[in-house]
Amino acid sequence: MKNVPIGQYMVNNGIITEEQLQNVLDAKKNDNTPGKFFGDYVIELGYVTDVQFGQVLSRKQGIPFVDLDDPETPIDVEAVKKIPEAQAKKHTIIAIKITGKRLTVASYDPVNFYIFEDIKVITGMDVVPVLATKAAITKAIGKIYSNANVGNVIDAVEGQFQQEEMDADAQEIADRVDNAPIVKLCTTIVENSFRADATDIHIEPFASFTRIRIRVNGDLIELMNVSNVVHNSLITRIKIISGMNIAEKRVPQDGRFSQVVDGTKLDVRVSNLPTVNGEKCVIRILATGDVGVRKITDLGMTDYNYDRFSKLIKVPQGVMLVTGPTGSGKTTTLYAALGELAKPNVNVITCEDPVEKNIEGINQCQINDKAGMTFAAALRSILRQDPDIVMVGEMRDQETAEIAIRAAITGHMVLSTLHTNDAASTVTRLVDMGVAPYMVATSLIGIVAQRLCKVVCSECKTPRASTIEDNQLLGIDETQAITVYDSSGCPKCNNTGYSGRTAIHEILLCTPNMASLIAADGKTDQIAALAREEGCKLLRDNVAELVIEGRTTMDELVKLTFAV
Repeated sequence: MKNVPIGQYMVNNGIITEEQLQNVLDAKKNDNTPGKFFGDYVIELGYVTDVQFGQVLSRKQGIPFVDLDDPETPIDVEAVKKIPEAQAKKHTIIAIKITGKRLTVASYDPVNFYIFEDIKVITGMDVVPVLATKAAITKAIGKIYSNANVGNVIDAVEGQFQQEEMDADAQEIADRVDNAPIVKLCTTIVENSFRADATDIHIEPFASFTRIRIRVNGDLIELMNVSNVVHNSLITRIKIISGMNIAEKRVPQDGRFSQVVDGTKLDVRVSNLPTVNGEKCVIRILATGDVGVRKITDLGMTDYNYDRFSKLIKVPQGVMLVTGPTGSGKTTTLYAALGELAKPNVNVITCEDPVEKNIEGINQCQINDKAGMTFAAALRSILRQDPDIVMVGEMRDQETAEIAIRAAITGHMVLSTLHTNDAASTVTRLVDMGVAPYMVATSLIGIVAQRLCKVVCSECKTPRASTIEDNQLLGIDETQAITVYDSSGCPKCNNTGYSGRTAIHEILLCTPNMASLIAADGKTDQIAALAREEGCKLLRDNVAELVIEGRTTMDELVKLTFAV
């Protein structure tokens, strides 16, 4: 079987069909990009994931497969150091283990013996090849080599700027920051933050040091501290690359830049704020077009909520709102819905601030308030573009809300977001904004309220019996103790006690009874009561299920849904 081409091997084993094989071969024939293999095309077309393809290749070639993305896979840092970073990046390989005089090396092309001969000469060791995905190797190279270099970078920067005067001329600092160490430090901070799955970076100046923290799973954790003599130069470097005025230190400024990390292009937004000790900088790492849009089946919904959500997006016209606080995954849910709705026979137009992901087949508009391209102005123009589906990034004011609702009444499907605490209060918020209750009742399809709930680490979670107070919060029999889990902390979860997040949802459907209540100017508690009667599971019900299943903690339930 070793001599059978990999495509035919996959067909023989029922992994892809003959038709899919032909599609891959056609794509390969029409695209002569150097360095691209059969596997790259079969993964791009979505027939298998990179891990699945790696496992198939492993079986065919009889070479062990290792999943470097799995936290359980040990990587020996001493082994990594055996291969210089330049060589590792050039060949996309990484050493993972030393056994006597043998060096185990992960490669996505383990039959390329020329590479291993080079490594044998460099290290003076016998090389044992194993197979890994290209993306996982690239990520591991970036993470491990940069972690090893970060201390050296900070030392070099601090040594260089030890003599810096805190009130130095802006142009003098600008000249200094063009040198390698400060550039390297700035790049390293963004790289390490992205690899830690951070959403924000906070660079905070204090009297004696500068603290750099990152937001991971909703919590701020410390990344590093640097000497305050570096602070001005670091901020100036960030201001230069994000297009800000480096001479202006008295007023807040905003900017943005792009950076490629491990093959992924990041869109980075920057906000600068003058404080008593210097300028505080917050960097938001946005999901980009390089990161695939999630399907609606990947949103973490329960089967019950998924059925309700599927009904919402089947309605041909009306307004569907996704609500929640900043950073609760509203845009991800909207993009998933758009991905489901964007068929070749419909015209989909969005107006967003900013456009976070580029979606094939959808017309996306960027809001620019300074140029007069507001949500309301964009929406008016979009309605003259013969749309079927319109997405409005956010209903910020009465004008935008009224135009969107009128668009829904005139036969369009409108998707948008709003900052409210739950589904029921969204209706009263629209009425408070100045939209007539009868218009809300006529146009509304449904409301999805959501939050992101941290998932407790499976390795270190500690079980205990629930208390009476716990049972009251969970809404179960007070006398019946169940097993709940507390977070603890271990190396796998970076001592946070949690690994990743999942979404919890509350989906209100605008039934005829609900529409009648809204038109009669029903209050929030009346709307919430009717929604529960009609089967709407509240956010607390959702997170209580996760606690009972052992996927999250009572602390998270209280943090997300506690009310007086």
